[in-house]
Amino acid sequence: MFDIAWSHLAVIALVALLVIGPKDLPRVLRTVGTWVGKARAVAREFQSSLDQMVREAELDEIKRQVEAASTVNLERELENTIDPGGEMERSLKAPELTAPTPVLTPPSSPPAEPASAEPGAAAPPPAEPVKSAAHD
Repeated sequence: MFDIAWSHLAVIALVALLVIGPKDLPRVLRTVGTWVGKARAVAREFQSSLDQMVREAELDEIKRQVEAASTVNLERELENTIDPGGEMERSLKAPELTAPTPVLTPPSSPPAEPASAEPGAAAPPPAEPVKSAAHD
């Protein structure tokens, strides 16, 4: 971490033993150990806060991607993927029927006389014109 070799630690321990003395050395080492533990706890908390911020940033990005994906009209996207020109849709549509054009027939001859009820019966005689009394 600080690139301190064992030889450096031995020198520091010898100086501490001479300066502090053998009587107070355990209490000083306990205090130093407590400070080191607190420093490690602060470093660990700082690291976890950074990790949490990174996760939240990633989650925010993922959330934006999900929101962008949810606004997509899936039906339209499928239609554009399968039939981009709309050719299949037009081919599957029912044909539009238009009104038939009237057929013109040539004028017909005068209506024929009705057939008699019996096949062998003679046709009735033509009706005679009615004479008026003023002409006699």
